[in-house]
Amino acid sequence: MATLVLTAIGDDHLGLVDALSAVIADHGGNWEKSHMAHLGDKFAGIVMVTVPDERTDDLIRDLEPLETQGLLDITAEVSPPTPPVESGTRLSVEVVGLDHPGIVHDISHALAVRGVGIEELESETSSAPMGGGRLFRATILVQVPSAVSVRELKEALEDLAHHLMVDLEVHESD
Repeated sequence: MATLVLTAIGDDHLGLVDALSAVIADHGGNWEKSHMAHLGDKFAGIVMVTVPDERTDDLIRDLEPLETQGLLDITAEVSPPTPPVESGTRLSVEVVGLDHPGIVHDISHALAVRGVGIEELESETSSAPMGGGRLFRATILVQVPSAVSVRELKEALEDLAHHLMVDLEVHESD
């Protein structure tokens, strides 16, 4: 089986996921994992699909009509076999605070310089319930290598949260 990672973006309208999933199913593909969302006036997503090796090229070719019909702009990448997960601790980092530029960069930089990889990052802004302004929320799943002290990482993130004036909670994740 081949693993494909598809990215798709298009003007948001009814039936985009149906059109994409139909092509995948028609080629014996399995929709393994995805993140999709309405962002602005666009619908965007990333999908991991497994498909029989001999059907990979046909699946990629048959995604093209979705682009020519103006439904989605799609990129398909064949993914190498997933390497074994490094031992360590998986953490969930929850961030909430008044929105301002640089929050994601500062947190991602603090993780990267410590050798901590981001597995997933979901964020959004919304109207703050009291006092106006925009509220920023993010959930970040990270894999902390066994060589990195979880305690020291938590302390560094807490110091950063204080500097950024956001609330930050760190929990062990499954």
